[in-house]
Amino acid sequence: MKRLLWLGIGLAVGALVVRKVTRTAQAYTPGGIASSLSESAGGLVQALREFADDVRDGMAEREQQIHEAFAEGVAFDDEFAELREDPRIGDRELFPEEGTR
Repeated sequence: MKRLLWLGIGLAVGALVVRKVTRTAQAYTPGGIASSLSESAGGLVQALREFADDVRDGMAEREQQIHEAFAEGVAFDDEFAELREDPRIGDRELFPEEGTR
């Protein structure tokens, strides 16, 4: 009875190993590599589309906030004002006067 049990376990482990080796070998064939690259490129394109959608949503939300503040006649709360007041960061002139170059 013990021999039959160990024979069954050996056959099951052997089948699993052969299956795993076959899948790994398939992944390194030209077709398997092409499939893997195709899946990776598809995932990258999808991630870029989602990022662009998130950026558009954020821009639309921020634009709506600006329009609401303008309609109310209130100065828009500028969350970056503190950074511009910092002398290390501050507003830098893009085109300095001619005499200061």
